[in-house]
Amino acid sequence: MAAVETNRGPRTYGNWRQPTSPGILGLGSVGTGLLLAGLVAVVVTSMVAGLLEAVVLTAVLGAVMLAVLTKDSHGKSVITRTGARVAWWSARSRGTNIYRSGPLGRALWGTYQLPGLAAPTRLSEHQDSYGRAFALLYTPATGSYAVVIGTEPDGAALVDPEQIDAWVADWGHWLSNLGDEPSVEAASVTIETAPDSGTRLRREVAMNIDPHAPAFAQQMLHEVVGRYPAGSSTVKAFVAITFTAAQRAGGKKRSPEEMGRELAARLPGLTGGLQATGAGAAHPLSAQQLCEAIRIAYDPAAAALIDEAHAAGQTPELTWPDVGPTAAEASWSGYRHDSAYSCTWAMTQAPRGNVQSGVLARLLAPHRDIARKRITLLYRPIDAAKAAAIVEADLRAAQFRATSTAKPAARDTLAVRAAAATASEEASGAGMVQFGMLVTATVADLEHAADARAAIDNLAATARLRLRPVYGSQDSAFAAALPLGLVLAKHIKVPAELREKL
Repeated sequence: MAAVETNRGPRTYGNWRQPTSPGILGLGSVGTGLLLAGLVAVVVTSMVAGLLEAVVLTAVLGAVMLAVLTKDSHGKSVITRTGARVAWWSARSRGTNIYRSGPLGRALWGTYQLPGLAAPTRLSEHQDSYGRAFALLYTPATGSYAVVIGTEPDGAALVDPEQIDAWVADWGHWLSNLGDEPSVEAASVTIETAPDSGTRLRREVAMNIDPHAPAFAQQMLHEVVGRYPAGSSTVKAFVAITFTAAQRAGGKKRSPEEMGRELAARLPGLTGGLQATGAGAAHPLSAQQLCEAIRIAYDPAAAALIDEAHAAGQTPELTWPDVGPTAAEASWSGYRHDSAYSCTWAMTQAPRGNVQSGVLARLLAPHRDIARKRITLLYRPIDAAKAAAIVEADLRAAQFRATSTAKPAARDTLAVRAAAATASEEASGAGMVQFGMLVTATVADLEHAADARAAIDNLAATARLRLRPVYGSQDSAFAAALPLGLVLAKHIKVPAELREKL
């Protein structure tokens, strides 16, 4: 019997859907309701007040609807952009975009507290069932707890395509299982690339060099230690999982001690599942490790000092009230913090076509024009009950848009097929996750900010993503891109569901 080999092409992924709301003239259900209410008000005004008043009201209604329907390439309407600009002017007039801490600042007790959304967070440390210390971060504003897991991914170099497909499948299973985990509210994956100081290499060579080795060999090793760190980089990966403080809606919030005891038994299973996704050795971060990571994010110049302290066998004592920046100032399109300047982008559109598993490889890789680059994927798992309602509503909305005109557009026809495929996959047991992405580029000098922005624009094109700077909220976006477990949707005054249906 002869063996027949089948050449399978590379596996592709796609069909990402953003739920839509049915409406007329491109409006959602809320926008359609406002339009109909406005038309009724116009009719009533013409009957009661007169024709002139009705004409004025019609002009105002038309201007509002035009502002809602006029959108840019990122899907932002005129009202959304105007609201962001007004909020920024208000924040700048009140001086809330400027932060000073320390003995001469406004932080309590002269500490270096974190600014913005991360200011009220509290840190505690516990031990899991394996005896590993893990940091537990509590956010009182949203009533949530977060644990951060450090991973060491091996990458896809010299790995068989079958193994990569298995990793991607296991990662999908891990994300879908988060929807079944009790009290899990969100998750985030942060990939950070930074220049290597060479301290670890020097320590490793110094510990293993033979004093009786030939002088030429020793000289060569010392030359390698001196030259290799120039241009090299380090890659760190963190996974933050956010849990709700209350076991059920309206229930009593659990204390950090109660939450620590519960997560102590659940962390080994979560870290074990991550190892099967190609994340490498996964371990929860201790309070000291989390403090160092956040301190370096706000003050990259401290990275060399912390590495030198570890190389000398010392542990820099950092507490949570001391990891924030000494000074920070948010501008319309950037964020200056201590020894660096950063700009954060948000993903406004996922790849529209099918892509391979390595589509983000160039975006995640180190770049010569960016000193530090942080890519954060934000996930919000949806339980099975809500997922079914969401996909069915999205399918009905797509069908309504396609049948509302005699000649539907090609995009509306494809949207019906994609929504039907999503509904079919969900009905067969697939999980649903809402996801987003934040990209932060950090440079040491403000003069290099233009080069960093150009580099991110080019990298976004290779990843087939549409990125937009988070105008007016750079400080909040910078904090959300850190492994802190912040859930942005719970910090927004206008609910996301209402904005999507407008």
